[in-house]
Amino acid sequence: MISKKQLGIALFAFGVLVLVAVLAIDWIGAGAFNGIGPAQKAALGAGGAITLLGLSLIPLGDRPA
Repeated sequence: MISKKQLGIALFAFGVLVLVAVLAIDWIGAGAFNGIGPAQKAALGAGGAITLLGLSLIPLGDRPA
């Protein structure tokens, strides 16, 4: 069974991965929009929310998720 701590770590890692990927896409210059576009802003918000959710679950310890 997966614990809340394990789920939190997984969500945190996924959120950070999303944030890094979105910023890497902007750095590479994919897409026609100059700068960070509206879809990238939405993805950054979602990645940030997932990261914060993961961080909030980590202190809950070994209780089942």
